[in-house]
Amino acid sequence: MENKSISKSIILSFSLLLGLFLLGFFIFKGLKTFSDKDRVVTVKGLAEMNMTATSAYISLNFSFSGDNLQEIIKQTEIKKNSIIAYLINIGYNKNDIKINNIGINDREKYYDTKWINGQQVQVKIDRYTITQSLTILSKDVKTTEDKSAQIRLDLVKKDLTTNINTNYSFPELNSIKPQLIAESTKNARIAGEQFANDSQAKLGKIKTASQGQITIAGEYYCNDGISEGGGTPKEPYIQKARVVSTIVFFLE
Repeated sequence: MENKSISKSIILSFSLLLGLFLLGFFIFKGLKTFSDKDRVVTVKGLAEMNMTATSAYISLNFSFSGDNLQEIIKQTEIKKNSIIAYLINIGYNKNDIKINNIGINDREKYYDTKWINGQQVQVKIDRYTITQSLTILSKDVKTTEDKSAQIRLDLVKKDLTTNINTNYSFPELNSIKPQLIAESTKNARIAGEQFANDSQAKLGKIKTASQGQITIAGEYYCNDGISEGGGTPKEPYIQKARVVSTIVFFLE
């Protein structure tokens, strides 16, 4: 009976010690996990990507004004046909030339008040103004600026002076956004690992991540992006998309 009582006491003592050990171990792990939650590092990851225009357009605009509507319509038609003939002559296909609808402005007042020699004077102005525009599809975006400059010079020589502008169409940002975000996250992790190594720690999982706004550097920019001046590419047919992501990593 005495031996049995001693055995029970030993077992009970061992169980108690094991329970206290396990309790202490789990308390330690809990405190360590709690303290590890406060060990984080915040880093930023930059990603940049050039976007090349998918198409380019050359816009030609001119206008006539006067009091005789039929006469200025006739002048507009003559100039339009002369410009189209020139464009076809230098190699453009007629299907590549879009003729936009003419705009007619009919003023209600034919006189304007201006100050001349300290007095208000009624000055006669033209009643009608007609505007006409043509748009040319440029197949090679890299040569659009040179072609536009040559067209401008040739039309001046032919007494067909016209306002000329170039415009470019770029891919939507949604088409490159996943690649930009992946690259910025990768660069943020590289920065975080460097910080962890310097701190003699190990980089853990992501705690929080915040994607910055995608900015666009270039003369022309997408409708779904934000334009900025810094780092503007020299080539107008190239845009630079940029994003900075802020990521918080756990340190182990």
